[in-house]
Amino acid sequence: MSFHTDALITDFTDAAFKRCFRQYFAELGIEVRDWDGLFEEMNADSGNEAYIRTDANGNVIGFIQFIPIRFTSWFFEEVCGFIREFWISPEYRAKGHGAELLALAEKRFADNGIYTAILTTETAERFYSAHGYVRAAGCKAKNNDPVLIKRL
Repeated sequence: MSFHTDALITDFTDAAFKRCFRQYFAELGIEVRDWDGLFEEMNADSGNEAYIRTDANGNVIGFIQFIPIRFTSWFFEEVCGFIREFWISPEYRAKGHGAELLALAEKRFADNGIYTAILTTETAERFYSAHGYVRAAGCKAKNNDPVLIKRL
């Protein structure tokens, strides 16, 4: 694998994050009218973090964005690490970068006392399954995508 740098981002107005997030949405065909408002919304969402990976020339390899979320009932409570967005630039796919970024997020969760990761996916279920994620039976996402979990 080539030389790369991983940066933990908590300010979503960071130029590198904005650049890679725009590439990600362009690939998905999602248009955003107010980019600055979107990034400010991400900043307002307390606990939101991301790792951005860049190559030796500063080109974006990919990113993984995540946040702790609290599930509560009248008797139980669990904080899970929710992987919100995850993207690898097409020219860097299938080279181990996705697995390494996923491992960074999972380590960040565990280092903060979070022992369950949760996410939805419509395109990468095989990738997540290969990394220990399973379908969360009985759990439904508002976007109707499959929900996957992993005990860390």
